[in-house]
Amino acid sequence: MLENLKSLKNDMISKNWTICSFMFTYKQVKYVVLVKRFVGSEKRINPYALIKLHFMEINDLAISLIVEANVNGLIIDAKTLREFFEIEYSENLGDIIKQFTNQLAESIPSEIPTSVTDIEKSAMVESLSKSDSEDPNKIYCNRVGRNSGSRSEFNSDKTKLLRPSLYKHFENDSSISFFYYKEKDRCNDDATILKNFSNNNSL
Repeated sequence: MLENLKSLKNDMISKNWTICSFMFTYKQVKYVVLVKRFVGSEKRINPYALIKLHFMEINDLAISLIVEANVNGLIIDAKTLREFFEIEYSENLGDIIKQFTNQLAESIPSEIPTSVTDIEKSAMVESLSKSDSEDPNKIYCNRVGRNSGSRSEFNSDKTKLLRPSLYKHFENDSSISFFYYKEKDRCNDDATILKNFSNNNSL
């Protein structure tokens, strides 16, 4: 029923993304839907889950539902699904949930969308920060630094979204991490970050 999830996940893997998003509308309510792979701290609960979906109402991202899914549908009990999306109970509830799933399937892309809205980007950055055990308010890049291990996939994706041109300088060196801060005045442009990194590594 959700066949596109398989091709979307494969596209995410091939393009080295742990997250992407799409928009979904149901009963005139718009949702940002994050699609998340099971990597790092994102652990699979159901062994048959293919991906994790995070639904958020566009007018209030705090109103959200996180659910695992595979090509057969959402892995969730009918009551939780019905209450979140305000699906009225009826004798033919199974048919209504099937209709809901088919409507969702029509919104799921088969590849990572080439462009996203500002609200989608903000939602993804917040989610990536939390997955990386970081304060989601830290969105201003101040510097890069070499670490003993590899940077997290979440740190990479966050930088692809917020600082794509800076990321390109270090995309092939996974020992370099990007450091973010809450204070806007601590944000440095690419040239400053690259110069500081070069100076520190020439000592």
